[in-house]
Amino acid sequence: MSEVKQGHPDGLMTLFFSEMWERFCYYGMRVLLTLYLVKSLMKGDAEASLIYGAYTGLVYAAPILGGRLADQYLGYRYAVILGGILMAIGEFIILGGNETMLMIGMGALIIGNGYFKANISTIVGKLYDDGDPRRDSGFTIFYIGINIGALLATTLVAFIGETYGFKYGFGLAGIGMLLGILIFYSGRAKYDRAPGVDFREAGLKKAFGPLNYIQVITVGSLLLIPLCYILILQNYLLDYILLALFLYVSYSLIAAGTKADTESGTSIWKDRMIALIIFMLINITFWACFEQAGTSLTLFADRNVDRAIFGWEMPASMTQFFNPAFIIIFGSVFSVMWVKLSEMGKNPSIPLKFAFGIIQLAVGFLVTQIGLQFVNEAFQVPLLTLFFLYMLHTTGELFLSPIGLSMVTKLAPKNIAGTAMGAWFLSFAIANYVGGKIAALTGGHGGDGAELSAGEGLATYISVFTNIGLVLLAIAAIIIVLNKPLKKLMHGVE
Repeated sequence: MSEVKQGHPDGLMTLFFSEMWERFCYYGMRVLLTLYLVKSLMKGDAEASLIYGAYTGLVYAAPILGGRLADQYLGYRYAVILGGILMAIGEFIILGGNETMLMIGMGALIIGNGYFKANISTIVGKLYDDGDPRRDSGFTIFYIGINIGALLATTLVAFIGETYGFKYGFGLAGIGMLLGILIFYSGRAKYDRAPGVDFREAGLKKAFGPLNYIQVITVGSLLLIPLCYILILQNYLLDYILLALFLYVSYSLIAAGTKADTESGTSIWKDRMIALIIFMLINITFWACFEQAGTSLTLFADRNVDRAIFGWEMPASMTQFFNPAFIIIFGSVFSVMWVKLSEMGKNPSIPLKFAFGIIQLAVGFLVTQIGLQFVNEAFQVPLLTLFFLYMLHTTGELFLSPIGLSMVTKLAPKNIAGTAMGAWFLSFAIANYVGGKIAALTGGHGGDGAELSAGEGLATYISVFTNIGLVLLAIAAIIIVLNKPLKKLMHGVE
């Protein structure tokens, strides 16, 4: 696509389609994972939820390492290609059809995602010079690519995986990843001018015998797969690892803020770092509940939602398509809305946006209470219950997700921007892991041999979702009360 026609650098569309197919691969695996664990590997709900939480938690932690290694040694292009290849291999290993193959495949997907996800976004940013007014628009286009990939995965892969067999779904996700690598590699000339895409000098230096650092890191990446295997199966270890990482990162941020204050003779950076840590905790709360989509909400859809549409029954995993579909529908509306509200002087503060996002998430869960009023003889609520639940979850997401990334770049001193973004990614990792633990609370099916009836299962799900909704409303109220103190800590960041 030419720069003149599109008004954006040539490489943007290459990166758009590469990322689209990578997200197709990732969400394709994720959309089927819980049902595969429960229905094919005969795991109990609680165990399946904890495995899912550990996996998605590690997926979000991996870019912290992947980004750093690309910055220092690998360069962004090689890191993305290495990540894509590992992800494709991971999908095809899962086709082995047993628990061991699944865990090895998940390990490869985690490490691969760490390299791919962290660095393709970086290349997008580096296509634009500092202060280029097209940058935000470029990232918006890129974000649409992410959601088109997620939408294709939650419809196509979900349908094929549940209709014809899980292995066909996982295989299709792997083929999607190969397409992404092919597009990224064949279009490399279009983004080559972006700084940092080539191998780093440090990466080409000898590290171990005849091997340079790039080769050692590549081999070392394969050796990390067994570590992921262990952490997914022994997921209680993540309790300690993620807590220790959160405390270490919080200490590092406050120390960096204190140092920046000392050097500049101000007293704002330490306060801003404290604010960032509070927002990380709020972020964990939101996403731990939002990420029920892949676990408890999918199992709820499988057992207690009437998915019949004009004689056709929608596969349970396919109900996850509502979220990316609503993002595509509402995304541009929200971006225009924030601009208009700013012009009117009515744009809510960042703490209030977070609070309003959590309120919508809460109301989404409470919609299940309305669905309960229309339950059928098979103890199933109407599909519209999930339609409105996911609509509210998505509008809530749009209050938080884009705002959060922008906020981190504004709150952090320039010299620790990477560390601050790594801390923000860590909050997503913790959220996904905690989300698995929350989903395990609904686990009354399998595992210990106790099977709930359809009626008992429905009562359990509605009870847990209602409690989540009420707790979220209480948290939102606390944030609203703390709006002014939080704004004071942020020292003018809007």
